[in-house]
Order: sequence, then C-alpha cells, then structure tokens
Amino acid sequence: MPRTIDLIRASKLPSNMMQFAAKGALSVPPDENIEILVYLAKHNKIFGDLARLTLAGWDEKASLAAASDPKTPREVLAYLVSPENLRPKLLPALLENSSVAEGELAKFAISVSPEGIAAMLQSPRVRASAAILEVLRSNPYLKGNDAKTVAELLRAAKPEPPSSAVAGSGQQVDHAAPASAAEPGAEVDSAAGDEAGEVPDEAVSAYLAEHATEIAAEAEKPFQPVGGIVELLGADYFPVSENKEMTEIAGAEEKVAAASAASAVAARPKPSAGPPPGQRDNTVQKINRLDVKGRIQLAMKGNKEERSILIRDGTKVVALAVLDAPKISDGEVEKFALQKNVLEAVLRQIPLKRRFMKNYFVVRNLVSNPRTPLDLGLGLMKHLQTQDLKNISANKEVSETVRKLAMKMYKQKVESANKK
Repeated sequence: MPRTIDLIRASKLPSNMMQFAAKGALSVPPDENIEILVYLAKHNKIFGDLARLTLAGWDEKASLAAASDPKTPREVLAYLVSPENLRPKLLPALLENSSVAEGELAKFAISVSPEGIAAMLQSPRVRASAAILEVLRSNPYLKGNDAKTVAELLRAAKPEPPSSAVAGSGQQVDHAAPASAAEPGAEVDSAAGDEAGEVPDEAVSAYLAEHATEIAAEAEKPFQPVGGIVELLGADYFPVSENKEMTEIAGAEEKVAAASAASAVAARPKPSAGPPPGQRDNTVQKINRLDVKGRIQLAMKGNKEERSILIRDGTKVVALAVLDAPKISDGEVEKFALQKNVLEAVLRQIPLKRRFMKNYFVVRNLVSNPRTPLDLGLGLMKHLQTQDLKNISANKEVSETVRKLAMKMYKQKVESANKK
C-alpha cells in the first residue's frame, strides 16, 4: 500500500484531505507527517503557505527528532536548515547530522546570525571543516573573538589553496576582515578588497543543486541584460555609429554592419570557449561567452564589476545568484535596490535576506524605486523615517498609492511627535 506522501506527490489525495495534511492533522507517523508538510511547503501553491505556518509551530520534540536522524529525507533537512526556516534549538542537531550536506551548511553559514555563529563554532563538524569555515569567514556578522576563532581553526586545518587562487596574481590574500563588511555604500576596488578570500565550491554547488530544474530549463539562454546592452554600458561606450547595432546585439564581440544586425540577433551563436587568438575579452564579452551555469558561478565567485552586470541578467536564476554571493557588500545591494533595470524577482528577493533588511538604506531605496512591486513597497514603508516619508510623498516617479500612503504616515508621525 502506498504511503500518504506518495499519494500527495501523485496528486491523488482529495482536497479536504490535503487541507488536513497542510495542518499536520493526518494519522500518519511523525516522520512522514513532517515530510508531507515540507513537500507541501515547497511544491504546493494552494496549501504551501498553510504548511509553512504549521511547520513554524511544529512540535519541538518531533522537529528535533527529525533534525537529528540521518534517515530523515534530505529535502526535509534542507528545509529545516535554511536560514528563513531555521528554529535555533534545532541548529546543533542539524550541524552534526551527517545527512545534512556540507554544501547546505556552507550556504547557511553565509548569512547566519551572531547567535547562529556561536552555535556553529561549538560544532565539532564545523570546527573540522575548512570549507564551511571559509564561508563563515565571509559572514558580515562575524566579529571580534569569533573572527579570531575562525582564523585559528583555519590555520590549524591548513587546507590546500584553491587552484584558482594559485593561478592568480601570486600575492598573499589578507583574510583579516570579510569583503562584505565594508561600509554601506562604500566603493571597493574590484582588484583589491572585493577579491579578498576565495568562495568555496560548496556554496556554488548548493545553489546549483537547489535550482537544478530552473537551470536545466534555461541552460542555453544567452546573456541578455534587462534594458539592453547600450543601457548597460552607456551610450559613450561605443562610437555613435555603433549604438544602433549594440542595442540590437546584446554582448556582441565585434563591430558589425547595420545590414547584418537583424540576422545576427536571429541566429546568435552559442557561447564559445574563449576569445579569438590574440584578443582579450572585456567583462561583458567574457560574460557573453558563458552559458547559464557559467554565469551563475561567476555571479557567486566573481568580482564587484561582474556582479553589477550579472544582476541585470534577464535570466532570473542568474540574477538571483548575485544576491547569494558570499562577497556581496551592503553598498552593492543598496544600489541594486534602487535600480530600475533589474528583474522584479531581484527586488522581491532582497527583502527575503535578513542581512539586507537590517540595512536601512536598502529598505529606503526599495520603497523609492518605482520598479518595486506595489505590495512590497507598501509593506516596507512602515520602517521609514519621517524625512524619507516626506521625500517619497513628493517623488512623482513612484505610484500615486505609494505617495499618498507616505504622506499619510508622515503626517501621523509628525502629529505623534508634537504630542510628546
């Protein structure tokens, strides 16, 4: 007889039973119950929200048993350890569970809170893993004694340097401070501070595994920046006579005649392995030669300039990879939040990262951005200071609804301040 979870996967359970399932009310063993809830939370559009709420308040003893058991399905463990779903009391068990892949822990380590860092540094598994410690070192919340502990553990581990680091300039990299800890809005030279530290392959592998379906569907999609190539690079980047062609041919490597522009777009060649002999690619040409997987790897391991271009990628799974880059700085995200030439999915993803939402300038820029979806902008407005509410109420680029609510909230704050 098939298990209930198999019936749910095959969409053979009646609607009323599905609702019971999303409430965790089915008469099935505890381990199958949590497996059902995670499946619904991740894959069911109708009952997913209810399943996520149920999981957030799920019995702690049953949750701990699932987090500790190596036989727990990997999808369940991945859900429990993800930053947006993690319950702090489950973290020690998840860290020591051998079925939780190192890639998942590395992904978690990128933005874990200070409390989570403390728990990770108590874990024998984490303390013995150079790969996880390398990612943890890039966490913006890693400071003081914890940063010293990570540095000491890495020195003790003495990992082999990554091949890409050996092939670089040969200079010794200073790991004293993570690149992402830069001052908000500060410019970082892409050849210096922005490149401090190597991103472990585990972090990239975790992202590729999580988005495998989307990547497979978009595998051959070329780089096409939102807004077009001329808007990306600026009209001054090319001679005036070439602007028309560059608008039509995103990322073209050479000058082309106007007569061949239309056919070049229609029959765009697949990305090639490298530049012609004797020539050197600029950043856009380099990106233009990569397939979706290559662009994702560059988004997560590349430098600031490459991230600033790839955030504009019209392929969603590539653009969102930029926001998962361990070396991304708050200053970069502040600029992304204000950009009008990015996918809506990018603007929706930023608030889902707890680290970014702790930056007031990111929140303000999202509300000020006319491309930000209305529901998102209205929800974030409650976090704004009085003067910014006043400024937004006069900003004719944003929608009238946003302006009216900003003015209403501004008046309420002024009146409240006057009463004190």
